[in-house]
Amino acid sequence: MESALAEIEFLALSSNRVMVLESLAEEPHTRSELADATGASQPTLGRILRDFEERRWISRTGREYAATATGRLVADGVTDLLAIMETESKLRPVMEWLPADVMGFDLGRLRDATITVPSRTRPSAPVKRVNEALEHAEEVRVCSHAFNEGTLKTVRERVVAGRQRFNGVFSRAAIDALAEDDVLRVRLCELATAESATIRRHPEEIPIAITIVDGRVYLLVRDDDGVLQAAIDTDDPEVLSWARSVHEEYWNAATPLEPDAL
Repeated sequence: MESALAEIEFLALSSNRVMVLESLAEEPHTRSELADATGASQPTLGRILRDFEERRWISRTGREYAATATGRLVADGVTDLLAIMETESKLRPVMEWLPADVMGFDLGRLRDATITVPSRTRPSAPVKRVNEALEHAEEVRVCSHAFNEGTLKTVRERVVAGRQRFNGVFSRAAIDALAEDDVLRVRLCELATAESATIRRHPEEIPIAITIVDGRVYLLVRDDDGVLQAAIDTDDPEVLSWARSVHEEYWNAATPLEPDAL
């Protein structure tokens, strides 16, 4: 194990080593091509190539260098580890609130996700991120423990205008909160009676807030006090498949919202 850790340290201490090995794992390169691809100087490249040849990670044919089978194995492992660490670093600020226990996909699928957090100047940035997507969406599916005023306003306007299809399933508490406000109750009724919208009420608390906007998933993350901490969005196919299955699960267990009952 110690020798393996030493090899990991050997690579990790130099971004040039990682870039050279990844480049050679993709296709053969000359030293000049490696210099152009990595920005490393010729003396640095010379040391790196000698070290790699000693480890039998690369071989040379004429003027070209290429990764060996074991070199490609190491390159693949380093690439995977870098992706994992980049994803972890991105998620670290919101990890304590992430509902990982109900997220049925590999967190590595969030590598390219966009994470929007509130700031002092933009405290509502996560909600705004979602609402901006809703303003142009043709098909929306929501599964949530909350239905905020801004989202209701945006969705109602587009649905009533015939520019959006909406299927939302909400916890009973979310519906009741809207029904307590005269203005919001009217908007909710208008949405519920629109031809291209269907709203269902789930009898229990929904522990997650998912919005599927066309082919993109938006996950709202809240802390234990219910304060919004982040919006995470991605178009990763596995995350999208998971979000659709969660929506379907809660949808099937819910009952249609009857506007007369509000």
